[in-house]
Amino acid sequence: MIPDFVKFEWVHPGLLLILGAWVLPLLKGQVKQVAMVLLPAAALAICIRMSWWEHGSYQIANFLTADLFFRVDKLSLVFSYVFSIMALIGMIYALHVKDDTQHVSALTYAGAALGVTFAGDFLSLYIFWELMAVSSVLLIWLRRKPAAVAAGFRYLLVHVIGGLILLAGIILYAKETGSFAFGKQADVYGVMEPVAGTAAWTLILVGFLLNAAVPPLGAWLPDAYPEATVTGAVFMTAFTTKSAVYVLIRGFAVPDGEPLIMWLGAAMAVYGVVYAVLENDARRLLAYHIISQVGYMVCAVGIGSKLAVNGATSHAFAHILYKGLLFMGAGAVLQVTGLRKLSDMGGLYKTMPITLGLYMIGAFAISAVPLFSGFVTKSMVVDAAHASNSAIFLLLTLASAGTFLHTGLKLPYYMFFGKDSGVKGKEPPTNMLVAMGLAAAACVLIGLFPGLLYRYLPNFVDDSPYFLYTLPHITSTLGMLGFTALGFFLLLKHLDPEPKISLDTDWFYRKGSSAFLRLAKRPLTRLEYGFVGEIYEFIMRRFVLDVARVFRWFDTFVVDLLVVGVGRLTQRFSQILKTTVSGNVQHYGLTMAVGALALFGLAMLALARIGT
Repeated sequence: MIPDFVKFEWVHPGLLLILGAWVLPLLKGQVKQVAMVLLPAAALAICIRMSWWEHGSYQIANFLTADLFFRVDKLSLVFSYVFSIMALIGMIYALHVKDDTQHVSALTYAGAALGVTFAGDFLSLYIFWELMAVSSVLLIWLRRKPAAVAAGFRYLLVHVIGGLILLAGIILYAKETGSFAFGKQADVYGVMEPVAGTAAWTLILVGFLLNAAVPPLGAWLPDAYPEATVTGAVFMTAFTTKSAVYVLIRGFAVPDGEPLIMWLGAAMAVYGVVYAVLENDARRLLAYHIISQVGYMVCAVGIGSKLAVNGATSHAFAHILYKGLLFMGAGAVLQVTGLRKLSDMGGLYKTMPITLGLYMIGAFAISAVPLFSGFVTKSMVVDAAHASNSAIFLLLTLASAGTFLHTGLKLPYYMFFGKDSGVKGKEPPTNMLVAMGLAAAACVLIGLFPGLLYRYLPNFVDDSPYFLYTLPHITSTLGMLGFTALGFFLLLKHLDPEPKISLDTDWFYRKGSSAFLRLAKRPLTRLEYGFVGEIYEFIMRRFVLDVARVFRWFDTFVVDLLVVGVGRLTQRFSQILKTTVSGNVQHYGLTMAVGALALFGLAMLALARIGT
């Protein structure tokens, strides 16, 4: 049962954001801005208060004979903290935006992510899962440009397909287990293990991996995120992929490991880095690197050890903050210059020094530079990989070098330094800088005091794996970063961004859809008119016309005659009644009396028959 105090004083933090979002359009001016900040702040306060609860699953409703559960444990709480924090930072970043639809969509999106985090059953998880897809696609469409509209439709199509796959898996899971529960026990992971290898296990895994943007299912992310609104993209970096990481940990992180998930994550980390290095679009580059960084988390889920699960959780926490900061920096440049291509930028450090400084904090964090958040989170995943599989360890180390190459060196060099393009920039609105400052402070705070984050991680492990500020670890990290920087500047001429498009796995469904349209326009059209049309002409059309002739004859010679006959009878009866109209009241009274006597006689006759 839900604790007694919850019944009177508690509201679901996700529902608070979803329902509260619809109040914003009714508010104006500074009152609206205050509400935009207070809603995610209140959700964060509720999540923090829930840390005082006894961990467990609480039944909150019964829907179609299925129990709906609300789960509170260390894993759900730590994800709820960072989701609420990012919603708060994102709303501060968007305070200057006048479009209410963007605010409603963003808060609904954040609330749905919190709903997924606390869902203890597959039914409520699926509802919030689909709500994330619907609300997030609006953040793409609301940019109101043809490219954004097209990307939004592709994004929605992919997620609808993924949702149907997930739903099929949920139905099979309920059939096999007799329950929709997504693991009733708190602080337990790998809850899908009892049905491992079944169709339900496979379909649910595919549905989760698609939202995590695991190749070849992840081309939707770099296709859609760069086309979102400036503020909407910040929210999109936080919720879809990281909620997928959460459910992967909950469902598939087992102590013995899942080699398939582990190798997919490692390949994902390298894949994202390679495409990011080739990219010319600043926000698309950062989008590809989301794939790479989520690859570390997916790989950790596949490893499955306690250290790996902690690494996936902590790295998701840190990634939401520093990736949001990086997208805010790129969004600030887009906001004031209207430019996205690195080949069109350069020299902006002169007019946007604060933006540059805040962006570099995010770049150092994502590159795992000591004293920044990525150093104390990514290292746990890499150490877990080192203890599990040396090949995986090498792939993740290679991806780490690539991260610093493109996000820490290439993007800031060509965006803020490089050849002066003559673009006149300026610092973005104050609220955007404040939001970037908050995210940057969090990146530094976690890097300097990792215990602030470690205490909330799902598994307790001996302190030694967490103590990362050792001389060998620091020197090896700085050595790798230093050689990466040296290689960048030595090969600088060969790394100049070019206005080209890199082909990704979305090429297959783009070309496939084009081929289908050609098939529909040519062979299928000919089949329609040359074969199906002839069948209709000589079979269906003749049959329909013959039936129509029968009904026309029936209408003419039966229905019409009956109607005409009734009309004539009515006319004659009215003429008879007309003769009885004399205008004399005595005649009318006598007629009524005769009618009453006739009715009385009929009634008496009926009673006599009943008596006999």
